[in-house]
Amino acid sequence: MIRVFNISKIMKLVLITILVLLTINTIFIYSRLTVEVINQKKLLPIYCVDRNDKKIALTFDAAWGNDDTKELLSILKKFNAKATFFLVGFWVEKYPEDVKNIFSQGHEIGSHSDKHLHMSRLSESEIIKDVKSCEEKIMRIIHKKPVVFRPPYGDYSNTLIRTLSSLGYYVIQWDVDSLDWKDLSAQEIAQRVLKRVKSGSIVLFHNNAKNTKYALPMILNTLTQQGYEFVTVSELIYKDGYYIDHQGVQRKVVR
Repeated sequence: MIRVFNISKIMKLVLITILVLLTINTIFIYSRLTVEVINQKKLLPIYCVDRNDKKIALTFDAAWGNDDTKELLSILKKFNAKATFFLVGFWVEKYPEDVKNIFSQGHEIGSHSDKHLHMSRLSESEIIKDVKSCEEKIMRIIHKKPVVFRPPYGDYSNTLIRTLSSLGYYVIQWDVDSLDWKDLSAQEIAQRVLKRVKSGSIVLFHNNAKNTKYALPMILNTLTQQGYEFVTVSELIYKDGYYIDHQGVQRKVVR
């Protein structure tokens, strides 16, 4: 006797088979994407440079005020020290004469973005728009394109680093944080910096922090006696033939 299959049972079996195949396919795709994300290389900015010649870079972020800039420049001049000033676009617009003064004294002008936003939250096109706006403001005053960039809040992403690199910038962080923005005493700021600084260090200050102008002479005096030389970030970093290790240290490629 020929057995007649129930059509509804057959359809149910087909649907179950399709669902099983779809589930397997979804798991495969998810696993592949997970592996891709895990294997995606985390890009890092330059925190410091591997070198042993006692050169270091002092950096000053300028965004919110300008009361102490002239005094800081006077102190730097006294010690024959060069520094890099990372300027926000709206600061450049507000204090163009100080931008000229910084540059004319041999210091480097770097970009600190146009509007001091969290750059990791921006799309590539938004990053380009912001960076180009700040760049144009700086170039109108000093007629030279900045080549170093410090993201506000130290906030970065792979997209930011790739985008800035395509625009001809080196993304710069720091390995020595003075914490001057916390209104530490001059002695505390000096002790923090002197304890942590080494050859190839990039030191973070702010141009308008309460006690930076009092701490800076102590720092420069001590480090000068120890044989350190104060150069701009562009003079400190390697421009080619380098890699950045997992700790953000820029190192020369050994051939």
